[in-house]
Amino acid sequence: MRNTYRALAIAAALAATPMAFAQDSTTTSNDATPKRFSVVGGYAHMVPKSNPGTIAGQSADLDGNGAATLSGTWHVDDHWGVELWGTPDKFKTDVDLANGGRGAYKQQPIAVSGQYHFGQASQPIRPFVGLGYYESNIDGERFDATAAGGNHVGLDTPKGAIATVGADFNITDRVFARADARYLKGDAEANVAGVPAGEVDLDPWIVGVGVGARF
Repeated sequence: MRNTYRALAIAAALAATPMAFAQDSTTTSNDATPKRFSVVGGYAHMVPKSNPGTIAGQSADLDGNGAATLSGTWHVDDHWGVELWGTPDKFKTDVDLANGGRGAYKQQPIAVSGQYHFGQASQPIRPFVGLGYYESNIDGERFDATAAGGNHVGLDTPKGAIATVGADFNITDRVFARADARYLKGDAEANVAGVPAGEVDLDPWIVGVGVGARF
């Protein structure tokens, strides 16, 4: 969890500028046409769970990294929406094992969520929450010989619930900035040379910022 506070500080700092701009802007649009679709491109940092479990029979410590993110939302009305969210890139996770073994793996999550946006579409700041389902493809597992005697260490696909909380900061009626945090609840079976060798409760937080457009 040593990157948690750093990730939250980055998200807060990047969110502050568009929020201030949105509140001080004197430019408004006369376009009252409802916007039913939105896309957001951004960057997020993954913070895995502390003490997640064992890999290759050893207690594991996980350290996440950042990756680009992309989402698209169909807005049923001004409050409800359905979001498809994922990463065009992959999150890398570094692994330290209790016996001194080290390794890493990559994962690429994708999720579908229902969202509820509070307030009115025209207000400067709109908080939102979401709940849905995700799966995260894991590949690129690389561990040194200390981890499992040179045998291949693999992790199965984690899947489960995803919860989201965030806020949009309106710059114009079409362009906005976003800050959000997502919690992914899911376990992954670890195996050594294809034989089960522990379970890892990944359960990461993903803290991100981005810029979006409505259509």
